Amino acid sequence: MLGTPSVEELRHQTFGVRHLQCLLLALGLSVGYANRVNLSVAIVAMTDIHEHKEGVEIFQWTEKEKSLVQSSFFWGYVLTQIPAGQWCRKVGAKGLFLWGNIISSALALLTPYLVTVGDWQTLMAVRIVQGLAQGVMFPCTHSVLSRWSPPGERATLCSLAYAGTFLGAILMFGSSGWIIAYLHGWPTVFYISGFLGFIWCFVWYVWGSNSPYSYKRISPQEKFMILRSMEAPQERNTDNSAKTPWRSIACSMPFWALLVDHCAHNWGFWTLLTQLPSYMKYILNMDIQRNGLFSALPYLIMLLLTFIFGYLADVFHKRQWMSTNFSRKLFNTVGQWLPMISLVALGFCDSSHLVWALAFIVFSVGLNSSSFLGFQVNHLDLSPNYAGVLMGITNCAANVMSILAPLTVGFVVTDVSNPLQWRIVFFVSAGFYLVGNFCFLLFGETGVQKWNESSPMPAEMQLIAMRDMSDNRN
Repeated sequence: MLGTPSVEELRHQTFGVRHLQCLLLALGLSVGYANRVNLSVAIVAMTDIHEHKEGVEIFQWTEKEKSLVQSSFFWGYVLTQIPAGQWCRKVGAKGLFLWGNIISSALALLTPYLVTVGDWQTLMAVRIVQGLAQGVMFPCTHSVLSRWSPPGERATLCSLAYAGTFLGAILMFGSSGWIIAYLHGWPTVFYISGFLGFIWCFVWYVWGSNSPYSYKRISPQEKFMILRSMEAPQERNTDNSAKTPWRSIACSMPFWALLVDHCAHNWGFWTLLTQLPSYMKYILNMDIQRNGLFSALPYLIMLLLTFIFGYLADVFHKRQWMSTNFSRKLFNTVGQWLPMISLVALGFCDSSHLVWALAFIVFSVGLNSSSFLGFQVNHLDLSPNYAGVLMGITNCAANVMSILAPLTVGFVVTDVSNPLQWRIVFFVSAGFYLVGNFCFLLFGETGVQKWNESSPMPAEMQLIAMRDMSDNRN
């Protein structure tokens, strides 16, 4: 048909339905992270008598109690990771992601009331349930990406989707100080993040989709292009009723390398994400407004670098400048070993080295985005058919680290104004980055594994492909 774009033209189009799905995933992860990290800044104001506002309660919590509260989200979060990978295959990722954010957003709106009624113990319970609800997010994201991202565009599309995690942190860290100072204190932080969550839920319900099959407004040409990219047996989606090859996964060395590296990443990432506002307040002597803005800065750099690294990865793939295996390990090394060096240097900074401290924080957090082109995409490399399941397993184990990291800070940092104790925290995080990436370099792979269980193309896919091929010829 005259004027109908070719498949190659569609592959390079500025914006298609596959990009829309990744954008919606990014916004979903953004509001999820906003509801996750809102406590990191709010807890500083919730426990600081100097931030008191009329009608807003201030709590006298110990450092251990604050650490328990901050880690409690992950107690629930780890429990739904592995089941979520299976639920995505059975009931679909769209509905699962939707209900996860509905529950999380509703609890965010209720948090100010519930914490004043039940103190830190009730807040812990709220955060645990929020963790249970948000535990489905990453498996759902990987499940949708495995159906919407052609292999040649995988780095860019995955970068777009997972950039939402940084955007959520930027929005919360960047605005929380101002919100607390000018909009009736810390409760407003929870109200705004919860409200934004419900807006996303409506948008996702209307325009989100599990796969090209179920999206009615996609062009036949774009659908054909996506399906054709999955023609290789290892890239096809198996029947959802197929049994997950648990034993083969458990015996896979590349999978274990991925799991170890994911755990190491989470220890370093979540140590900074949960503790950065406290470090800036008590060591760098920043007030609540400057604290929020400078806490957001590293994640803004992280967001920008995510798109740069994603573009570079796809350029390397397109021009065949390096193998996929080398690319994954290169970006993973940049994302973990360079931040490792910055964390070691940060351990020697205090308020008299403010500029250097901020620079090392920006490097530690910002460059970490490169690792999302390493281990974070590796689930899709190893098994496109079970990417959601693999993400559920590794994210479950990794978020045990997210529980232990803030708890460890609570035990190590008994005096929040002691820079030597913070130095231990940063050195431990650097050690995790060292070990995690070392394992990924030695044992990580990018080839599709035999247990991916390739299967013949389903009849439905054959019919759609034949019809779309005919449309494309016309």
